[in-house]
Amino acid sequence: MVKNESQALVSEAAETAWIALLRAHRDATNAAEAALRAAKLPSLYWYDVLLELKRAPEGLRAVDLERRLLIAQYNVSRLLKRMEQAGLLKRAPDPADARGRLLFLTKQGLVLQKKMWPHYAGVIERRLGATLSEAEAHRLTALLSKVDEQDPA
Repeated sequence: MVKNESQALVSEAAETAWIALLRAHRDATNAAEAALRAAKLPSLYWYDVLLELKRAPEGLRAVDLERRLLIAQYNVSRLLKRMEQAGLLKRAPDPADARGRLLFLTKQGLVLQKKMWPHYAGVIERRLGATLSEAEAHRLTALLSKVDEQDPA
């Protein structure tokens, strides 16, 4: 066990795994962003929103969308506004809550998501598909899911 700056005990293995996880995330995100930029397409963040709205044809409240996204909450409102102005999503009243609004993917948004996917998929294939066996990919998913299930403290 090693003591970090806050004097909490952290195993060397946990610290090493943490660093590897963060580096892998950074490098994968950078590679995806570079591929989209090279194709003159919007940011990976836009793709994330488009994909989540595609997965929810019944619409999503902004707060529920924020929970699903891979980006920080404080960036979401401005991003959604820009995407709505670009015609990629629309807002409609929530029939279950008269005060609420639901977000929906537009046809234009679906077209963009489909255009972005091959570039993003190429990065996934190069970084994971070509590197890990199917069994390793399943194991990685299981391990990361286990970490993701932890309560934030």
